[in-house]
Amino acid sequence: MEDEKKATLTIQDEKGIGFIRIADDVVSNIAGLAVTEVEGVSRLSGNVPNELVAKLGKKNLSKGIRVTYADRTFTVDVSCIVKFGFNIVEVSKAIQEKVRQALLTMTGLEVAKVNVKISGIDFSEK
Repeated sequence: MEDEKKATLTIQDEKGIGFIRIADDVVSNIAGLAVTEVEGVSRLSGNVPNELVAKLGKKNLSKGIRVTYADRTFTVDVSCIVKFGFNIVEVSKAIQEKVRQALLTMTGLEVAKVNVKISGIDFSEK
C-alpha cells in the first residue's frame, strides 16, 4: 500500500462520498501527449519521435516528464527536443500553455509550474 501512495495523487471528497486516486502515469501521459501536440516539438527526451508515437498508439508518453504534487496543484518538468528552424522560446511557451490546459481540463486541478528543458535540436529533415 505504501508504493500505491507514492504512485498516485489522492483527492479527498469534501462531502465524504469517497476519494479519487489519479496514478502518476496518467498525469505524465496527459502531459506527454500535450507536449507532442505542440508544433515544433520533435519528441520528448528519451522517447520516440512523434511519427512513431502515432503508429504505436501513443503509449509510454511519460518519458521526459516528471510530475510533483503540492497543495492540490501540479508542478511539471518537461524535457524535449525541438525541431530545427523553430523558435525555442515560442515552442517552450506553447508547451507550458498546452500542458497547463490539458491537466486542468482532464483533472480539474491547477498547474503551479511547467518547467521546460530543451535538451536538443532535431536537425533531421522530413
